Amino acid sequence: MRFRLSSEAVNTAQLREGLRHAGSGGFCAFEGWVRDSNEGREVDGLEYEAYTELAETEGERILAEAIERYGVTDAGCVHRTGDLKVGDLAVWIGVSAAHRDEAFRACRYIIDEIKHRLPIWKKEHYLTGDTQWVACTHVHRAHEHESGQTHHHHHEAKPFTPDYSRQVRLREVGDAGQAKLAAARVLVIGAGGLGCPAISYLVGSGIGTLGIVDGDRLEASNLHRQTLYDARDVGELKAELAARRVAALNPTVSVQTWTEPLHAGNAVEIFRQFDLVLECTDDMRSRYLSSDAAVLSGTPLILASVYQYEGQLQVVSSKPGAPCLRCLWPDEPAPEAVGSCVQSGVLGPVPGVFGTMQALEALKILLDLPRPHEPALLLLNLLDYSATRLPIEAERGCALHGGCEAVARRAMARMQAESDIDVTFGRLEEAFAAGYRLVDLREASEMAVEPLELPALHVPSAEVMAHVAEWADGRTLLICASGRRSSHAARLLRAEGLRQVHSLAGGLNALRVTG
Repeated sequence: MRFRLSSEAVNTAQLREGLRHAGSGGFCAFEGWVRDSNEGREVDGLEYEAYTELAETEGERILAEAIERYGVTDAGCVHRTGDLKVGDLAVWIGVSAAHRDEAFRACRYIIDEIKHRLPIWKKEHYLTGDTQWVACTHVHRAHEHESGQTHHHHHEAKPFTPDYSRQVRLREVGDAGQAKLAAARVLVIGAGGLGCPAISYLVGSGIGTLGIVDGDRLEASNLHRQTLYDARDVGELKAELAARRVAALNPTVSVQTWTEPLHAGNAVEIFRQFDLVLECTDDMRSRYLSSDAAVLSGTPLILASVYQYEGQLQVVSSKPGAPCLRCLWPDEPAPEAVGSCVQSGVLGPVPGVFGTMQALEALKILLDLPRPHEPALLLLNLLDYSATRLPIEAERGCALHGGCEAVARRAMARMQAESDIDVTFGRLEEAFAAGYRLVDLREASEMAVEPLELPALHVPSAEVMAHVAEWADGRTLLICASGRRSSHAARLLRAEGLRQVHSLAGGLNALRVTG
């Protein structure tokens, strides 16, 4: 077993030697000791108790996850139980890997997961003679074994119990409303600038089940507005980071994650698993896909987007005949026509405001609180706080083309037919060796910062349609930074009959991650 509990002192030299491998060039260890004070109180010692069967099973799972996730050679952990004195070693974690960076990351992952997921209770003994159970803010959630039986552990140290008294006092909420929230299932697509505040407030309110969809990894440039994360998380998958933060914020919330974007083949099915969906990305294709999936699944959808200091909010209702996103804008615009945070810039609190508004709308729907009856698009400028409501008249939208459902079905069929447009490569050299014609759609300023260093044509994305005749023969791979411009351009060219045009999935950003 890589993970074990021990009532005896730990031999760290022996543990370290057990992780030594010929192919390992890096080793990282974490040691947690008993200190003589905590929050101003003098500590005489600690007492650890554990639900052994579950702790060992979950501990093994955590170490296996770390090895697979970070590609490390080996990992081990020993956690003490029983009575410990000041200065004693309470927990030891070791990771060996080919390189030090993987070892550091895996070690931190194990520390965090053990803190939040293992049924281990700590009681502090103070010099005054008092004792107190501490660091029990995580709940030791029921573990579903293969037999299908659910095991609960009852202990003197009670798991964390959320306190919703402030919102329950609201006449419109009460105990009945809180019960509705506990039974609710909400999906958040995008765990970035909009998604972070939305997730935080939904979790804080006591939502029963939260789904998180995000395939991106955290970048340093995200931190000024994506407040669920910190600098140590850079490079990690946002969906998994967000799930860990949810466990820390409110461990009674059940979390499901998807680390790949939804697509036309699974979006409707996944939407049907939830009572409500929040679309929190800056990707227009994701918004249109979400609108179509909401219409076809009958799931309410809350859309938001921001541009510099302003933003907009729209609710796609599940009521028959209610307007959708396509009632306003029938066709998805080109990516370059819609500024993203990367291209246009954004002040951190702006997406925070609109993500919070999405969470508020979600709670209003789930609790059946008063909301505007007439469908509208809300526009809000945060510089002067001017607000405009643009009414959406369903009869002037998709109703002219057969209705929202018919339009959504046709759009889904098109997206499924285009499912082979985005292709994945670990390195551009693979595409070049496979005979693809490489076409760089980025602007000259982007290319100057990150040149391809491979033979490629340079055609700005707005000019691709002028090259239809030139690319009629052979396979063509369109390339941009994120994959959005290239995917949109590939769809336009496919519509002209160029069936061998493809887009680099995830763009150069994805190559940086895999490389």
